[in-house]
Amino acid sequence: MTVHRRGITKTVESSAIEKKIKRGNAQRQASSWKENVTIPIMILLATGLVSWMYYTWTDDRTQTLVSRGELLTQARVFTVDCSEDYKKYKLFPGCTPTKCGRAVSDNVVTLEEAQKLRRLAEQGLSLAGSDGGASILDLHSGALSMGKQFVNVYRYFKNQIRGVFTEDDFQLYSDVRGRIQMAIAETFGLDSSHMYLTKPTFFSRINSSSAKTTHDEYWHPHIDKETYGSFDYTSLLYLSDYGVDFGGGRFVFMDSSSNKTVEPRAGRVSFFSSGSENLHHVEKVTWGTRYAITVSFTCDPDYAIDNPSLP
Repeated sequence: MTVHRRGITKTVESSAIEKKIKRGNAQRQASSWKENVTIPIMILLATGLVSWMYYTWTDDRTQTLVSRGELLTQARVFTVDCSEDYKKYKLFPGCTPTKCGRAVSDNVVTLEEAQKLRRLAEQGLSLAGSDGGASILDLHSGALSMGKQFVNVYRYFKNQIRGVFTEDDFQLYSDVRGRIQMAIAETFGLDSSHMYLTKPTFFSRINSSSAKTTHDEYWHPHIDKETYGSFDYTSLLYLSDYGVDFGGGRFVFMDSSSNKTVEPRAGRVSFFSSGSENLHHVEKVTWGTRYAITVSFTCDPDYAIDNPSLP
């Protein structure tokens, strides 16, 4: 997730992306489908096995890739053609995306670990929080939403910090980050040693409060590689359940033929290549509170960041 999309000079490629959005919207509006329809589609799994997946379509041509009620026993992988975005940057063999796509797994992080990480997020964000609907906590830089701005949690709350976080919290965070990195590497056929954690990587808390600044406007369609040039792979670890803890807030891939959604489930990891092949947005949260962690990876060691440490 990114908080908002930065202004970008329009190019032929950006115009093509705009047309892609408009074309997809027009196709969905023209759809004559009037009820939910579940259809079987045969896909090729990462293991090389062919499996039948059941996609649910709704009347606005939105396809649910994975619902909250499903508990996946193996990763669900969806391959898409890579965009040209990566050619604008230095190439790193063994890491720069050549096989692109999106995947969802319920086997990387346990529910117990997700609950511990949610408590970590709740404790940290209880120190402050945005006046609008979207708050972040970045354990790497120390950035914490406060009102309409950000403060450094380690400096601003230096006398309280060890009563809020523990060494075990940070160890769990680092362990989970490493497992997500390995899952991405295995799915896309990468050398994990050539992948690096990059910024921003952060906890997010989203509720239905009205936006007060552009930092609260998390719902705009965007491309991570455009917004943050260092991004090559993006992942989300969900810490709360769609339809139970919050309404709205689904993750939406915006393809030309339809929107494709992932419904959050605590402990679920969704990850994808960061180029324009994965244009996306997050639906506005309509009730409750949505917690997640965005964990970002780069192939460029110049943009690497270390695991956080407790001061």
